[in-house]
Order: sequence, then structure tokens, then C-alpha cells
Amino acid sequence: MSNFSVIREFVLQGFSHLHGFQSLLFAFILLIHMLTVLGNLTIITLMCLDSRLHSPMYFFLCNFSLMEELVTSTVVPRMLADLLFTHKTMSLTKCLTQSFFYFPLDSTNFLILIVMAFDGYVAICPPLHYPTIVNSPVYVKLVVVCWVVGLFFIVSPTLQKTWLWFCGPNVIDNYLCDSAPLLKLSCSDTRHIECMEFFLPLLSVLATMLLSVVSYVLTVAAVLHIPSSSGCQKAFSTCASHLTVVALGCGSVIFIYVRPDKGHSTHLNKAVALMTAVVTPFLNPSIFTFQNEKVKEVIEDVTKRILFSSSNR
Repeated sequence: MSNFSVIREFVLQGFSHLHGFQSLLFAFILLIHMLTVLGNLTIITLMCLDSRLHSPMYFFLCNFSLMEELVTSTVVPRMLADLLFTHKTMSLTKCLTQSFFYFPLDSTNFLILIVMAFDGYVAICPPLHYPTIVNSPVYVKLVVVCWVVGLFFIVSPTLQKTWLWFCGPNVIDNYLCDSAPLLKLSCSDTRHIECMEFFLPLLSVLATMLLSVVSYVLTVAAVLHIPSSSGCQKAFSTCASHLTVVALGCGSVIFIYVRPDKGHSTHLNKAVALMTAVVTPFLNPSIFTFQNEKVKEVIEDVTKRILFSSSNR
């Protein structure tokens, strides 16, 4: 790669245009990130340790929380460091490494959302067949497929970027090594990569939206035939929370990556990307998990055990 690259380091401008507000932004992002890490680790720990949460739905939620944790960890620590220090350079190797981990993990999240929508549909529409359709080998394979396909989405564009010629300037107007501003700095022909990075996110978003909406429409149609009002309310609440997460994720991807004029409105793109990388992962544990009655019950039981054991010391 060094034979083809004149520039080997890039300057990430991040939020340098905010000047005096960077300290406040640092404190805000740090607080939100710590709460996100705490929420995701709580979900993963509870679902691993408590047998009441050993079911396909919670297995998918656990993997979704793990993905969210990994996605934020590839971006937020670097973002915080850039807000705190003046040295904001990143080598080409580190830049491509960040892209290689951030984008497939994010793609995997979308695929897990599709699997969760399918799981909700099977649990409500043909409930008697649910244990047969979504058994342990099946839901483990589904998650493995999500990981593999998510990786496939980014391998080819990333490998092609290693052969690009960068000859200046070297300033990336973003807080992460995003693809569009990086490709703008290349002296090579990037049209093929740009096409791939337009159509692959488009395919991912359309598949997620279409399959999720179809699954939840069929689920809602089945729910309307449930005689129990509490059962209807619970199912509607679950569908609404899942669709909220799908809308937030797909909307941000469409705005940043799928628009034909995505190279413009850089500051607005950064604000939307910040929401995607920091705020949405913070909201997801509450939207998906902490509103769940069984999870609330497990948290209450664990809290009581901890308080009881500490009072007996």
C-alpha cells in the first residue's frame, strides 16, 4: 500500500469549528457513552446469567446490544480524544481499519433487526410452530449469517481503498474516517467504489425497511385477532419500539450515505452521524429492553438480591 500512497496521514477536523463548545461536547458525549456502555453491559450480563432470558428474542437482543457496544467503541473513544487534544492525525492504515470495523458492525446491526422482526412474526402468527422454527441451532445460525453478510458488505470496498493514490490535501472534515470525504481526497478513479458504497447501503436499508415493515404488518394483523387487550397492547408496544429503532437507523443511513448529494452539507452530516453513533445507541437499550416486563422483573430480582446480600454483611 505504501507504494501507491503519497499521503499516509490524515487530519480529522471533527468538531473543531465549534471552538469553545468542544469541552461541553466532550462532557456530553462522555456521559452518554458511559451510560450506553453501562446499559449494554447490563443487558448482556442479565441475558447471559438469568435463565428466564434464555430465549431466542433475548438472544437477538443480547447480540444487538453487543453490536451497538462494538460500533460505538470503534468511533467514540477516538472522537473524545480529538475533542480533548489538538493532535488529530490518523494514519491511512488506522483510517481503513476504523472503516473496516465500523461499517460491517453497523450493517450487522441492520441484519439483526430483520431477524428480530422475523422472530416477532413467528412468535405471534404461527405460535404453535415457534419452538420448531426458531430453535437453538436456527437462531445461532441466523446471527452467524448476520455477521458474515455484514462483513461481506465492506470487504471489497475497503480492499479497493488500499490501492488508491492519495496526493493531497489530507484534511477529512469529519470525526471518523468516513468513506465519502476520504474518497474526495484520492487522486485515483474512485467511481467504482463510490457506486458500491451507494448501492450496498441502499440495499441494506431497503431490505431492512421492507422485511421489517412486512413482518410487523403481518404481526399487527395477527394481533388484532387476539381477544386479550393486554396481549394486544404488549404486542403493539413491541412492534412500535422495534419500528422506532429501524426508522432511526435507516433514516440516518439514507441521509448520510444514500443521497446523491451526500458530499454536501458536511456539518449537517456530522450532526446526523453524531446522533447515529452516540445518541441512538444510548436510546436503544431503553427502547428495546428496559421497557420489557420480563427484563424489568429480572432487574428487580437482581437488585433485591444485591441489597439483601449487602444488608447481611
